[in-house]
Amino acid sequence: MARTASGIDIGSATVKYLRGEVKGNTFIVSEFLIASNAAGTVESGLEALSGVSKPGTTRVGVSGREVNLRYTRVPRLPDWQLRKLMRFETEEIGGQSDSPVASDFNVLPEMPEIEGEDVVLLAMARESLLKEHAEGLAALGGKLDAFTPNTIALYNAFLHYGVVMEDTVLVADIGYENLDVILVRGTDLVFARNLSGGSKLFDEALAERFGISKDRANRFKEEEGTLDTAGPFTDSNQEKASRAMAGPAGQLLSLLQSVVLFAKSQVKLTTLRLDRVFICGGGAGLKGFSENLSQGLSVPVELFDPFKVVDTSKLDPEAAELLEDHKLEAVAALGLATSASDPEAYGIEILPEDVRKRREFMSGRAFLIAAAVLAVLFLGVHAFEEKKSLTELQSQATLLGLQLKKSERQHGQTRTLLEENEELASFGNELFSLSGGGEQLLRALDVFERELPADFWIESLTMGMRSDIDLQVPREDQRPILTIKGRTREGTQTPTLLFEDFIATVRKRMPDVQLKDRMGDASFQVDLTNLATVASAGHGPDGQTGGGR
Repeated sequence: MARTASGIDIGSATVKYLRGEVKGNTFIVSEFLIASNAAGTVESGLEALSGVSKPGTTRVGVSGREVNLRYTRVPRLPDWQLRKLMRFETEEIGGQSDSPVASDFNVLPEMPEIEGEDVVLLAMARESLLKEHAEGLAALGGKLDAFTPNTIALYNAFLHYGVVMEDTVLVADIGYENLDVILVRGTDLVFARNLSGGSKLFDEALAERFGISKDRANRFKEEEGTLDTAGPFTDSNQEKASRAMAGPAGQLLSLLQSVVLFAKSQVKLTTLRLDRVFICGGGAGLKGFSENLSQGLSVPVELFDPFKVVDTSKLDPEAAELLEDHKLEAVAALGLATSASDPEAYGIEILPEDVRKRREFMSGRAFLIAAAVLAVLFLGVHAFEEKKSLTELQSQATLLGLQLKKSERQHGQTRTLLEENEELASFGNELFSLSGGGEQLLRALDVFERELPADFWIESLTMGMRSDIDLQVPREDQRPILTIKGRTREGTQTPTLLFEDFIATVRKRMPDVQLKDRMGDASFQVDLTNLATVASAGHGPDGQTGGGR
């Protein structure tokens, strides 16, 4: 059953608050506020909402560096095994961090390209950050429902209030410093990613071009900014500004294109093709931006305005006008409120550890056992007062019955544990290759994304169990080996030197990886593994760390 709930989206420039409830195929908004986040922090953002009434049940969005999204391909497992696997992933990542990590996961809808496996989306956030959010929310009088990545809120907003067809759609929320992007095929979420980059790039370009402050550049952008370089322009300054903003527009275009490439590589959707693009967020309203992106992506690009089908009649005139002026910025807050209001919404709900344990107790086995004990005590006292004629034999029979049930329960639990141990023993053997292979793939993609020279690109990535003596993997002990093949752009200056510098950087960034490389006239290949045998790991044929060519 739907309930009234609030959504809070704290951005580095503004904070958005929206309250209401899902009703049928629409959402009824009862309260809305957008305020400036002067300091750009969580604390200052929540303080800016001091004028709202009690938020009640609230879903808080996390984005940018606040949240880490990971994808894992796993065999189709029972729920209990999947939970243990994701807990292992979280603990492994948390062990590499200075701060404890909270997480939640959900399985992506089944994909026809992937047979016999599920793709799991795992979202993680630092406990300290969540605690800061929760304390600020409590000061407003709100009750934490959960933390949800803004990408998931964007998906729920599009699924509930967007034009959904059987095509592949990219939806991007362009904030001031962050970019939240999803890929949707029909009604199915295919990929979600948050990136650094937003409309702040335009402000910085204008400030540098005209030698003005970023605040003044932001006002100029909103009042006169355009990406229509063909004009007409009101004056020469507007034309200069348009040309200055073309660079940041190209950067945002590249970020959107990279999302499609990452979906193809990380989720292995090699045939993925875009049909439409929708944009929202504060940066989406810049004149000529949709047309600029459409030209670069070669697909139609439109503004995503979910409030066309949202009921705002309960808002007072001032709040309704405010929402109309900032409807593109309020999409994430709407998606967060929808996620909290609709129990059927696609969910990723990150909770601090203490909150999670408290809720598990209240709704789980411990609460039921405690309730049962209280019920038995009450009935026992009542029976003692009302029926003092109970014989000692009846008391003994009751005690023996309880002992029998306890013994039967313990026997059943023991059998269940034995069965689970057998399954875990088999699963543990597979987990080494699955976890290690996935880790080396993610690390390699991260390094290649950051360090690969501009005129180089990747054509294929393959990973399989095999041997390679150059990588210290003998034939009798095969390990997952990742092979990356690519090419250079025709006319690239000194490609061999660029490639050697790149390989040196890879060795430095991944010192524990065995690696060999080959550079042709216009192509290259890199084979690597971080799972070489223990006896020789870390030393190549020439005795040097990192393997040889």
